Amino acid sequence: MNSSFAKEKQTALLPYEYASHKTILMRKLKDVDMWMQENKIVNLKLAVEQLNGVVLHPGEIFSYWKFIGKPSRRKGYVEGMILQNGTFSAGVGGGLCQLSNLIFWMTIHTPLTVVERHRHGYDVFPDSNRTQPFGSGATCYYPYGDLMIQNNTADTYQLSVHVGEKYLEGAWLVDTPPVYRYEIAERNHEMRGEYWGGYSRHNELYQLQYDLDGNLLQDKLIVENAALMMYSPFLEETAEK
Repeated sequence: MNSSFAKEKQTALLPYEYASHKTILMRKLKDVDMWMQENKIVNLKLAVEQLNGVVLHPGEIFSYWKFIGKPSRRKGYVEGMILQNGTFSAGVGGGLCQLSNLIFWMTIHTPLTVVERHRHGYDVFPDSNRTQPFGSGATCYYPYGDLMIQNNTADTYQLSVHVGEKYLEGAWLVDTPPVYRYEIAERNHEMRGEYWGGYSRHNELYQLQYDLDGNLLQDKLIVENAALMMYSPFLEETAEK
């Protein structure tokens, strides 16, 4: 790939917003102690310091880990929740996937191109107050599992992220007025009974591109998800609380 990695950061914000999103910080999850959520906020604040203001020029690639580096105790990272092999545990830097999830979701609402993205092979928690489709995140694990985003446009983009009172908030900013609008459609969602007695979950996510008059210009598959379910699909949605 004949592209360079993004290196520049600037405090001055670009004038136009292409996509923005926010996710709640303190989310109650079944069997997960809230101290892990509190520590996650510590970790997110450290990571956001490294990413806020990153500028992505035409042809450049944004790398999540190249900016954050290894999340270590020496840098101030603490133990938070890490999902691994179908369960959760405490690990230094845990919770940073909330930030990579946010960036991925915003990115697929822009003309930017995701060139590396990973998804958990297990679906650990039942849906509860879900506002996005299943499989719409991007897990990251240092140093091998990165989130990389390439700017194949002629415009310059800037990442704005910060930790608010209740939400992790972010936006992709751009130097020219946006000329497209994007929506994400979930299709072919199903939960399958497997021969060994468990269940798996599947879906596809499509990116719909519109012009500013509302005309559909493109409808393309961007993500296919498959995960082993670590809970019964017949649980009520309130079971996670």
